[in-house]
Amino acid sequence: MLQVILILFTALTFSIVGTSLARRIALRIGIISIPRSRDLHQAPVPLLGGAAIYLSFLIALLFLGERAYVRELVGILLGATLISLFGLADDHWGLSALLKMGGQILAGIILILGGTSIQLFAAPWANWFLTLVWVVGITNALNFLDNMDGLSGGVATVAAAFFVLLAAMNEPRQVLVGTMAASLIGACIGFLRYNLNPATIFMGDTGSLFLGFILAALGIKLRFLSNVPLVTWMVPLCVLGLPIFDTTLVFCSRLRRGVNPFTTAGKDHLSHRLVALGLTKREAVLTCYLLGGASGMIGTYLTQARFEEAYIAAGAMLMILILGVVWLEVRCPNGIRNPSLKP
Repeated sequence: MLQVILILFTALTFSIVGTSLARRIALRIGIISIPRSRDLHQAPVPLLGGAAIYLSFLIALLFLGERAYVRELVGILLGATLISLFGLADDHWGLSALLKMGGQILAGIILILGGTSIQLFAAPWANWFLTLVWVVGITNALNFLDNMDGLSGGVATVAAAFFVLLAAMNEPRQVLVGTMAASLIGACIGFLRYNLNPATIFMGDTGSLFLGFILAALGIKLRFLSNVPLVTWMVPLCVLGLPIFDTTLVFCSRLRRGVNPFTTAGKDHLSHRLVALGLTKREAVLTCYLLGGASGMIGTYLTQARFEEAYIAAGAMLMILILGVVWLEVRCPNGIRNPSLKP
C-alpha cells in the first residue's frame, strides 16, 4: 500500500509541474485547439496536457514501480507510447480516422506480444481478436468522452480508483494493476488542476488515447481468483461503464441520423445532453463522475456475486443503458432539447 501511495503522489507532483510547463511549450510551438462550431471553448487553448499525463505516469512507474513484471510492463508502455505519438501527431497535423485506427490496432498487437491479452476462450486467436476489439473500443471511448472541461480526465480517475480498490481486494494482491492505476490517478489529478472548467489546457488526443489504452490494459490485467470468469468478465465493463454508455449513445444517435460515427463530430454526447436538459457544464461533468462511480460500485459487487445474482445485475444494467439511450434520444436528439416535450 505504501508503494501505491508513493507512486500516486510522485505522479501527482510531476503532473502539476509538467502540465504547467506543457502549457507554455504548446503556446510557443503552436499546438493549440482553435475553436470550431462544435467546440465549447471560445478562445484558443493549448493541447499538450496529454504529454504531461503520459510523462508523469511513466516517470512514477519507472522510479517506483514493481520490477518483477518488466516484460508485461514494457509491452504496455510501448503500446501506450505508440498510441500517444499517434495522438500527438493528430493534435499537431491532424490524422485520418483510418490512420488513427491503424495505430490503435498496432498498439494492441504490441500489448498482446508483451503478454497482456484476454483469457476467455480456448482458442488463442479468439482471445487475441477480443483483446484488439476491447483495446480499440475503450481507447476510442475515452477519446470520444474528451468533449468537456475535466470530463475525460475525471472519469479516468474514477475508473482508475476502482482498479486500485479491486487490485487490493483480491488475493494475492495485484501489484502491477494497483501501481499502474495509482500512477494514472496521480497524473490525471495533477492535470485536472488546470483542466477543470474553465480549462487553461486540454489533453488532446495525446492524452485521451493514452488514457483509454491504459484503462483497457488495466481491465485485461485484472484477475479475480475468488470467482469464475463467466462472472468476472463483466467487471471491467462496469468499471468503464460511463465511457461505454457515452460511445453507445453517440453511435446509436449518429447511425439513426445516417451519419458516420467516426468522421462526424457534434454535441450529441452524454455531457452535452445533460447541459441541454438544464445542467451547467460543471454540473454535467460532476454528474458523469457520479454515474461512473455508481457503475464502478456495481462492478465491485460483481466480484463477490454468485452466478445468478451477477447476471441479474448485468441484465438490469443493460436495460438501464438501452432505456437511457432511448430516453436521451427522445428528450434531446442531437444534443438539442426537444421543444415539443414538456420539462
